[in-house]
Amino acid sequence: MENNGTLYGLGVGPGDPELVTVKAANLLGRVGRVFAPKARIKAESVALKIIERYVGQQAQVTELVFPMVADQEELERKWDESAAVIAECLKSGQDACFITLGDPLLYSTYIYLLRALRKIMPQAQVVTVPGITAISSVAALTSFPIGEGREQVTIVPAADDLAQVRRAVEQGGTVALMKIGKRLGPVLDLLERLGAIDDAVFVSNSGMENQRVETDLRKLKGETEEAGYLSTILLHCNGRKP
Repeated sequence: MENNGTLYGLGVGPGDPELVTVKAANLLGRVGRVFAPKARIKAESVALKIIERYVGQQAQVTELVFPMVADQEELERKWDESAAVIAECLKSGQDACFITLGDPLLYSTYIYLLRALRKIMPQAQVVTVPGITAISSVAALTSFPIGEGREQVTIVPAADDLAQVRRAVEQGGTVALMKIGKRLGPVLDLLERLGAIDDAVFVSNSGMENQRVETDLRKLKGETEEAGYLSTILLHCNGRKP
């Protein structure tokens, strides 16, 4: 065990390279192996693009494919395959970084990768470095307060049936909607029906060249499915404007 390397799980923030933490940047400049997730073989790793400037010149970068599919067996197979690659690296005595958007333990592929690694290498030495979440970035870009006094804050991934979104809005407080993607249109329609659309803000691709900020969500209606990719919606569900 003492000869094994350490895995550093790094949150690299929502998109702006300047929002990468000092700790993550220092580790990326020192560690010799960097693992980056991406959704498709031919796709570009968004997380890797964010941290390019911080990676050491001698570092070996490996991209791992985590497909965006609903098939649980396929997902688990990919997690296990990627964990095996990282385990071999650690067993060789090398330290490694696994980078991920936002924070490693908030709706992140890292959660499942770490679980798979623990199955095949229970003694693995792991250090998780938190990152700035998309929620915090969206709040800053739109001056949107999250949680005042004892007001509850609810984080909801937008599922196909949107039942969780409806329940969260009806419970009141501040709601953060993540994992929107192709469901942007139905989400907007639901917020309109619930009378919550005027108290919401939207940001996609936060901190990137194609960043989009909308405080009038009706402008998003009729957009293509791509408009919801890497997006977050914040809303107050008690009738108050941000």
